[in-house]
Amino acid sequence: MNGRERIQAVLEGRWPDKRPVMLHNFMLAAREAGMTMKEYYSDGKKAARAHIMAVEKYQLDGVLLDIDTAVLAHAVGVPVDFPEDEPARVHEPCLLSLEQVKDLAPPDITNDVRIQVALEAARELKRYFGDEVFIRGNCDQAPFSLASMMRTPAEWMMDIMMDPEHSFLLLDYCLDACLQFIRLMAAEGVHMISNGDSPAGPEMISRDLYRQYALPYEKKLVEYSHQLGLPYMNHICGNTDLILEDMLETGLDAMEIDYKTDLYKVHALYKDRVVLSGTIDPSGVIALGTPAMVEEKAREILELYKDSPRLIMNAGCAIPPNTPEANIRRLIEVTRSYL
Repeated sequence: MNGRERIQAVLEGRWPDKRPVMLHNFMLAAREAGMTMKEYYSDGKKAARAHIMAVEKYQLDGVLLDIDTAVLAHAVGVPVDFPEDEPARVHEPCLLSLEQVKDLAPPDITNDVRIQVALEAARELKRYFGDEVFIRGNCDQAPFSLASMMRTPAEWMMDIMMDPEHSFLLLDYCLDACLQFIRLMAAEGVHMISNGDSPAGPEMISRDLYRQYALPYEKKLVEYSHQLGLPYMNHICGNTDLILEDMLETGLDAMEIDYKTDLYKVHALYKDRVVLSGTIDPSGVIALGTPAMVEEKAREILELYKDSPRLIMNAGCAIPPNTPEANIRRLIEVTRSYL
């Protein structure tokens, strides 16, 4: 099996010849390719080259194409900072009042320069790898997360409590932008679509608010990806224990889950239905730990999943750029030794 075939197999609930590895490694890939983050996130060809080098260096099965967490925000008019050697970031809202949502024209993200960087990177990866390596096209933020960037997280939390009517209008606007990005990314030939929705997790809002404001929109992203013939993965940071069952209702195919979530709960609920991508601590273990610590955490996951093929070895979130090569190599060696 090649990398794409391995990941496709686990998505279909079939056993691969080897456990697949697809890392959340865009910052590390840029650093190892000798690029600043600004070079990476400003040039699709350079971003693709960084991932190509990482795949060939470590013999990875897939690429998680992630530019940063401010791509869609920029496309809908949120002011964005562009540090030289850190990912781009949102620094202030574009809507000073929630009622301003009524004055927004329908979003059109197609010609945004940052959207085009992501699409160019996907195009270059597909041109280079074809169907040999699995390409996960990350389409940045899900609607709830994007709304929080347009208003700031603090204001958005107040909005959903005080003004549901306009909150749903903003979520509908954000959904439109998200679906456009999915459509554009799918057209580049990626093998999977994903989004992140971390502000929708239990560390930020209650389970009831998640079910009211985030879950219905996540479900629409999954449905649209499936209409385009592509599997879908969601990513939520933090401890997601309280919403693990709820996330199943979206119909997603895979979930990238943080190390703070109870791995045994994930296994019990997901092992026969949803692929797990994760869940090793990217900072405390993969970046700052020893190879022995990496091996210990990887073996815990691999032992637990001996009864299920639905596993892609990964960190629970983005791997820091200062991660030692030895730790990545140990993670892959251990994973390859299990089936």
